[in-house]
Amino acid sequence: MVDVFTPEKRSDVMSRIKGRNTIPELRVRSLLHSLGFRFRLHLPNLPGRPDIALPKYKTVVMVHGCFWHQHQGCKDGRPPRSNNSFWVPKLERNRARDASVTSSLKKLGFKVVVVWECELSRERTLKRKLERIRK
Repeated sequence: MVDVFTPEKRSDVMSRIKGRNTIPELRVRSLLHSLGFRFRLHLPNLPGRPDIALPKYKTVVMVHGCFWHQHQGCKDGRPPRSNNSFWVPKLERNRARDASVTSSLKKLGFKVVVVWECELSRERTLKRKLERIRK
């Protein structure tokens, strides 16, 4: 499939993709707050500046988009069929960075909880996953 945008327009569109305060992140934060958790956001002193940190529980919550972080087994976690020479290495670097950040956080004694974008549609299951932070 050929891109419908010029390279300049595609660059403009891609530059507007947010890295913080995304809709999935806001939904997870809202759910955590409703469960009584208090948290900090994007702490610069932690590896990878995790999306959400719960210092009281020594836990971080990473909210991952299924596409950008290549969620295995998810229909949205597949690389595009076109321009593989660009996308495959880019998405593999994202996964390698995720693994490195997770490893660094665990070495510092943090528990790492990953919430995938596709999990947001199953609120009851997500609530149970987040409730386990207390344990």
